[in-house]
Amino acid sequence: MPTSVLADADAALRVLVTRPAAQAREWVDGLRAAGLDAQALPLIDIRPVDDPAELHAAWRRLADVGLVMFVSPNAAEQFFAHRPPGAAWPDGLQAASPGPGTTRVLHALGVAQVVAPAADAPQFDSEALWAQLRTQDWSGRRVLVVRGTSGRDWIADRLRERGAVVSLVCAYGRSAPRLDDAGCALLQAALERPTRHLWFFSSSEAVDHLEALAPSAAWTAGRALATHPRIAARARALGLGQVLESRPSLAEVVACIQSIAS
Repeated sequence: MPTSVLADADAALRVLVTRPAAQAREWVDGLRAAGLDAQALPLIDIRPVDDPAELHAAWRRLADVGLVMFVSPNAAEQFFAHRPPGAAWPDGLQAASPGPGTTRVLHALGVAQVVAPAADAPQFDSEALWAQLRTQDWSGRRVLVVRGTSGRDWIADRLRERGAVVSLVCAYGRSAPRLDDAGCALLQAALERPTRHLWFFSSSEAVDHLEALAPSAAWTAGRALATHPRIAARARALGLGQVLESRPSLAEVVACIQSIAS
């Protein structure tokens, strides 16, 4: 990170995007296009699974599955990255997505039928997706949930309660970040000038990792924007003095940040 960029921290509010690197880049580009100072500081590392055998087996079983739920963009990307030679997504197989980011990735990968929360849903999460799925008859239907090494099983539990036969497959690993020099400089600048930085959280796990990276930090002067009430609650538990909430759409996040900056 150039020294001149860090020296300018007192001139404008800087937004620190804590999503995994692939999704952080997309958000940084969008926020910068809106005239905001945004920097990627991924607080969750995404890594491939050590052994793709279970993913290959899941691909071979797709013809017997009635629905494949992808919990995140990384789940979709990694599942398709491990597609065995000759394997194809079955015609007519429906995918499920908890939000627009995952839906965009699935469409780009050639999945035509995707059920997802309504565009005006208060949140993009498992509960909003379940509102679209719960009216279907799930008795005896096979559902595959593609996820990382950690996460909520809430929607899998709801499907099982309705009689679905649910199996889980891990497509990627999630771990604490290993910050490079630029990342360490960004973190240090945020700790030294908390009122000139805004933490943008889309995962409670990212808040956990931030606390581990700076266990002795004083957070009361810090500010954050969270895209879900659960994440906001975790940020407040960390001790951040100001925590705002926004739906995870670019327009609403930009509007919220601009209201803070002004």
